[in-house]
Amino acid sequence: MNPAPTPETAKGICKAVVPAAGLGTRFLPATKATPKEMLPVVDKPAIQYVVEEAVAAGLHDVLMVTGRNKRPLEDHFDRAYELEEALSAKGDTERLRRVRESSELATIHYVRQGDPRGLGHAVLCAQPHVGDEPFAVLLGDDLIDPRDPLLTRMLEVREELGGSVVALIEVDPSQIHLYGCAAVKPTEHADVVRITDLVEKPDAGAAPSTFAVIGRYILDPAVFGVLESTPPGRGGEIQLTDALRELAMRDGDAGGPVHGVLFSGRRYDTGDRGDYLRAIVRLACEREDLGPEFRTWLKTYVNEELR
Repeated sequence: MNPAPTPETAKGICKAVVPAAGLGTRFLPATKATPKEMLPVVDKPAIQYVVEEAVAAGLHDVLMVTGRNKRPLEDHFDRAYELEEALSAKGDTERLRRVRESSELATIHYVRQGDPRGLGHAVLCAQPHVGDEPFAVLLGDDLIDPRDPLLTRMLEVREELGGSVVALIEVDPSQIHLYGCAAVKPTEHADVVRITDLVEKPDAGAAPSTFAVIGRYILDPAVFGVLESTPPGRGGEIQLTDALRELAMRDGDAGGPVHGVLFSGRRYDTGDRGDYLRAIVRLACEREDLGPEFRTWLKTYVNEELR
């Protein structure tokens, strides 16, 4: 595993925004009273993986955009004195360390979105905190393996090329309607493309490419001005994709251009029930403390019970 980059990796960018106001309807009834971001991936909630990724890239100032019934997020990243005292009294230093870990990761702030009006509106809610600085946006549905430092690479591209940067993966044409889709042209870097157009969840046969936007962004602060005048788009929501499309049309000024980093590393999609289960299995198999025994059981289960 690569060592965590120092804060200087961020090249002047120090703030990350994590939209976490969604209702999690795909995971009902589990999310009726529990935020989807708090669903465990092995033994940590998904949201902690996201914050750890931001910190590893040097972003120690994290703003979570929340909504109603999201108080457990704040509790998770706060101190739990009674629990800590109980573990300390038992001499359980390892569990005590793990409990304290989440409260010591970063400086975390919170703002409520209020009405669920889309990702673009959630990002706009961050404007008072971010101000006129470039910033990162990390969506909790996409977990990126720490051995594949995607966010660090995106920060490097922003430092060199300016504007905004999004993460792209290549998907099967039958799946592109599930994503924002980018029209691209090559640059001098093999893993970087210039984005010339963006379409949110295009209809079958209308997609400009098979390059899909996933939940990592480095945004120029000019995006706020665009979002303020962006009308509701697909689904009746204010789409971040629509605002980025306008920035992509700008030739290097007023917040443009928009580049994409092509990512082919390890990504765990926890926004879908099936992919969520697969993410747990993959991560559990790779854990030093759980992996050997779990892999043995899994092989036996597959070979003997699923034949």
